[in-house]
Amino acid sequence: MEHRHHGKSSATFLDSDEILTELNLKGDETFLDAGCGDGYISKRAVEKYLPQGKAYAVDAYAESIRVLKEYVDENNIQNLIPIEADLTETVQDIGDGSVDVVLMVNVFHGFTDSSQKEDVINELKRITKSDGRIAIMDFKPIENTRGPPLEIRLSHMEVEKTFNRCGLEKDYLNVDIGEENPHGKSHYLIIFKKE
Repeated sequence: MEHRHHGKSSATFLDSDEILTELNLKGDETFLDAGCGDGYISKRAVEKYLPQGKAYAVDAYAESIRVLKEYVDENNIQNLIPIEADLTETVQDIGDGSVDVVLMVNVFHGFTDSSQKEDVINELKRITKSDGRIAIMDFKPIENTRGPPLEIRLSHMEVEKTFNRCGLEKDYLNVDIGEENPHGKSHYLIIFKKE
């Protein structure tokens, strides 16, 4: 099933501070907001968590990146770099082993088949430092009021198996994060490191 939600934002129901706190940023890292949408997480990251660091905000949706570039220019933000790119391909503007922490929120479920998922993971591996981390936050495979169709949601166990096949191992898991709903919290966050 094809699932795309270009231009939608999670800002109305996910707290950027709750998410970014999970990453334990020291303040001088290079950070990647992968599939950034409107960039609300990367904006908050440079505003509060990366005073000596920088953030790449990458999305395939041109309009999101255009609006984010305007925001960066209007506010003279030096350490937020919006990039229009498809994460299933090589992101030309980001070098090998140059990112400390990758965060992907509500995006991984949208890659439609296992080869696409592995292409994305391999690209994230390419740009991540040897001691870097890749964090995936996504909707739990439970019924709730928002999010993608249940049949394309992935459990954290499925995500872990896919990352393991690509040579990454789980470093951290939080299954109680996100928006409160009748079934508990809406999301999980799983962090991987290179083996």
